[in-house]
Amino acid sequence: MTDATAAPGSDDGGAADPPAANDRRPRSVYGVGSEPDPRFSMANERTALAWVRTGLALIAGGIALTSVAAVAELPTFLDVVAIFSCLFGAVTAVIALIEWQRNERAMRLGEPLPSPIALRWLVLVVVLAALVLAGYAVSQT
Repeated sequence: MTDATAAPGSDDGGAADPPAANDRRPRSVYGVGSEPDPRFSMANERTALAWVRTGLALIAGGIALTSVAAVAELPTFLDVVAIFSCLFGAVTAVIALIEWQRNERAMRLGEPLPSPIALRWLVLVVVLAALVLAGYAVSQT
């Protein structure tokens, strides 16, 4: 016979209770507001992971550029571009975390989503890098 009044989390053969909101980290995100629709939280997480992948791609591009420059004995200028690419990749990953936190807090508090802080900068840096490298390629011919 089962006791219908068993305490939550007791060994009644059922699933364990989910952790309390104050047990989740970071508390600055999970300690405020109420749980949003999980689909929105998961979409926010996927977006953050896409930004992290972009940061990793920038780092990988920087490593590839400096490796090719070293093997082909190309000018130090390419090493400088590679360093900036790697640094911007790291900054992009940090911004991904900040954006995720801002969006998650806004959803939990029922506020409008904040405007993105990184998109314009990312586009600007990518266009600038393309122009610098295109200018370098043209000057070498």
